[in-house]
Amino acid sequence: MTQGYLTLRGTGRAEIVVKRSKFIATASPVAAEEDAQGTVDEVRREFWDATHNVYAFVVGEHNEIARSSDDGEPSGTAGRPVLEVIRREDVHYCAVVVTRYFGGTLLGAGGLVRAYSAAAREGLYAAGIARAQPMREVLFVIEYPMLGKVQNHLAEAGIDIVSVDYTERVTMRVMVPSGAVDLFARAMTELLSGAFEPQLGEERLALVDP
Repeated sequence: MTQGYLTLRGTGRAEIVVKRSKFIATASPVAAEEDAQGTVDEVRREFWDATHNVYAFVVGEHNEIARSSDDGEPSGTAGRPVLEVIRREDVHYCAVVVTRYFGGTLLGAGGLVRAYSAAAREGLYAAGIARAQPMREVLFVIEYPMLGKVQNHLAEAGIDIVSVDYTERVTMRVMVPSGAVDLFARAMTELLSGAFEPQLGEERLALVDP
C-alpha cells in the first residue's frame, strides 16, 4: 500500500476580490475522475450566472490524471495556474473550481494568473490539507493494573485509541501507522514485560495532520 500522500479533509470554499472581480474557489477531495467532473458540474450549476467557472483536478497518488480548463479565459491564464497550485502544494485526489464574476476591469494575463492562483490556494487551505496515512488497527488485552501505564504510553506516543472494552481483562483497539507497527510492538512488549500478544487488523488509510 501507499506510503501516504497529502489530500483534502473535506470541501472548502474561499473568496477573494481583485479589482472588483470576485473569485470564489471551491476545493473538494475526489476519489476518481468521475467524482472530479461531478464536482465541477455541481459548482457550475450553483454558479450558473458566473462569467467563468475555471477548474483543475488531479487523481492518483502520483497525479496520474490531471485536467484543467480556462473556461473562456485567455489560454494559460486560469486552469493551468490552478493546476500548478495543486501541484506545488503536493495535494492529491482533489478538484478545485474557481468561479469568477467579472468586475468590469481587465486584469491582464499576469493579473489573471495571480488572481486564480491566489484563489485556488485559499480554497485548498479552506478545505484543509491532511495526510492520508496507511494505518493498522492493533488489538491487545492487558490486565487492569497496567491500564494507566498503557494509556500514558499511548498518549505520549501519539497513538489513537479506537475502543476500550472492560470485562475480566481490558481489551484495547488502537490505530498505529503501518510503518511503526514493529516499533510499537517492541515498546509495548517491554512495557508489559513480555505480556503483549497483538492481533493486527487490515491496513487502511486515515487522515492525519501533515
